[in-house]
Amino acid sequence: MTYQAFLTQDASRDLEDLYNHIESHDALEQADYVLDKIEQAFSSLSENPERGAFPKELLAVGLREYRGIYFKPYRIIYRVIAENVYIMVIADGRRDMQALLQRRLLQA
Repeated sequence: MTYQAFLTQDASRDLEDLYNHIESHDALEQADYVLDKIEQAFSSLSENPERGAFPKELLAVGLREYRGIYFKPYRIIYRVIAENVYIMVIADGRRDMQALLQRRLLQA
């Protein structure tokens, strides 16, 4: 079964912010490379959405409805609903992920 992968507005904004940050602090080519790799990572979820691990930050509060994959150091947090994969967060994993995930997913 093939799933559809969708970026939420927050994840789309995450991706744009990440791209702009890399472009301004590194190079356009590096920003393009990272964007391509992240897009490949979340697009691959359409074939196997269950492959991601449950984020430890969410397991700690008893949530098992979100999963995550990596393009290190970036984390892609998503949720599978029916035959759709919703990308919820794309963030640098070196950030305070506990605070970010609580703010973004638990208070929504």
